[in-house]
Amino acid sequence: MSLREPPREIELLAVRFAPRDNQHPMKPLTNLFHTLKKGLLVTARIMLITGIATLIAGCQTFAGPLSDGPAKDINKLNCSLKGHVYDFSFNHGKDNRIYSECLELKRDLYVYTPPKYDPKERYPLVIWMHGYSQDEKSFLEIIDKFDKAIAEGMFPKAVIAAPDGSPQGRASFFDPGTLFLNSPLGRFEDYVVYDVYNHVVKNFSIRPERESHILAGASMGGFAAFNLGFKHKDRFGVLIGIHPPLNLRYADCRGRTRTDFDPNCFSLTDRYRPFAPVAQFYGGLITIRQRRILAPVFGEEPNVVGRVALQNPYEMLDTYNIKPGDFSMFIGYGNEDEFNFDAHCESFLYKTRQMGIRVYSVKVIGGHHDRATALKMLPTLGEWITPVVGPYSPK
Repeated sequence: MSLREPPREIELLAVRFAPRDNQHPMKPLTNLFHTLKKGLLVTARIMLITGIATLIAGCQTFAGPLSDGPAKDINKLNCSLKGHVYDFSFNHGKDNRIYSECLELKRDLYVYTPPKYDPKERYPLVIWMHGYSQDEKSFLEIIDKFDKAIAEGMFPKAVIAAPDGSPQGRASFFDPGTLFLNSPLGRFEDYVVYDVYNHVVKNFSIRPERESHILAGASMGGFAAFNLGFKHKDRFGVLIGIHPPLNLRYADCRGRTRTDFDPNCFSLTDRYRPFAPVAQFYGGLITIRQRRILAPVFGEEPNVVGRVALQNPYEMLDTYNIKPGDFSMFIGYGNEDEFNFDAHCESFLYKTRQMGIRVYSVKVIGGHHDRATALKMLPTLGEWITPVVGPYSPK
């Protein structure tokens, strides 16, 4: 088509809407209306897909890619690090996955060792758990930050294990989150606490003290750090949550779940509302509802709330008789968290203060539920953890 030729689409529209002989004069306008209506529907669908993609890109600590995309080149990554990432995955052309007795299948895992790792020395252990709709590959996007902090002495030398906690063994926005719990989706709690833990302890040089064993994670993984830690305090002594949902039954005194925390107007919801929003973006164009988060793990009625309560870190403080000095705990969050997890964290912190339990926390003013906010917490996290775990780390 030459530049002087009219676009073919315009030519077709001209034919389509040209009145035919004996045709009602309004017929072309009716056709035009239906065509525009279809066009608007298509545009709306495109906007929705674009919005979801933007949400995923913006909330990277919570939502991963739409599908299981390619992992970073592990060799190039290791060339850029002072430490080293060991590949126990099927992401780089060879099946190196570990076998999980608890899940009864192979699972991906990455293990990072710090600069100048010496098997003759013993190191603290960090188990890093990813967020909702992510998998172990998200660890490759952040390990350079930890590597740099360790190399500069801003973070203790430690072995860091990053397991895959996705239900299908791949990252997907459309799959449910496991919360790293034992549930109909699989025995993911046992997988972390036994399979992953035992694999790392067997194959790497790890300190034996629980005070040198750290459970950490972002969003869903931050929830799991506290949930699994409270249940297994014989193995883990340090808990770190970034953007963690630590009170799954949070509500104000009027039963609203998306309000700021106010100690004078606070309650625990006793209702499961499957269609109630957990998070909203772009004025409600994208809404994540309770059923999507809770039903795959806790099931439907009856007694969903009761099952949630048993796994709720806020309530586990009592049910597991957590006392001052049992754990070293760190919580980081932004005060504009799209999932209102800032209210979760602040209600949890209020309760621990009442119990005399010390929790170190950092609030990022203007921070959202995203990676950019999480990265702002790393310097403070390094300052906090160095005296806590440093004595167990090789000099």
